[in-house]
Amino acid sequence: MRVIAGKYKSRRLAAPPGMQTRPTSDRLRETLFNVVADAIEGSVWLDLFAGSGAIGIEALSRGARSVYFVESSGVAVRTIRNNLHTLEIDEGTEVVERDAAIALRMLDSQAVTCDFVFLDPPYRKMGDYEQVLVFLSQSRLLRPASQVIAEHDKHFDPGDTFGSLRRHRSLRQGDAVLSFYSVVPLQTASR
Repeated sequence: MRVIAGKYKSRRLAAPPGMQTRPTSDRLRETLFNVVADAIEGSVWLDLFAGSGAIGIEALSRGARSVYFVESSGVAVRTIRNNLHTLEIDEGTEVVERDAAIALRMLDSQAVTCDFVFLDPPYRKMGDYEQVLVFLSQSRLLRPASQVIAEHDKHFDPGDTFGSLRRHRSLRQGDAVLSFYSVVPLQTASR
């Protein structure tokens, strides 16, 4: 696994050992970042269920201002920290070793706002999609122009609408799908 573009292009990233995490493929990461390319510079990212940290590191490599990495596995957290250390990334990051639901409440209470939220929970934990998307739709973590991107299995559809969040695009690649959600005004969302 490598960083695809930007400041850290072609640098290697370690993945957590074992089968507990499923890193986003290089090809899918490239697709994701091609879609959001115009808005990355200076943006703030929230990388939920971060695994190796590849999504957040790719965002930093392409000019994001900061990334919050949220991961509950101690092994994966060590991998994220090692990847950041290896790339000599020592500012603009915060690694939060917590369950996603707890981390979201914590960040929301700290008045953190993000331009992008990427979530990729373990595919077997389908309930995490709804829990996270519902929370985000009601939180202060999102700005009106924020985008939420959910990676999921092609056989599972997380849903189109969660409060003020509405899916506006889906991209399938192999067995994975990226669903893009944006904030819509509540009077529009209820129609």
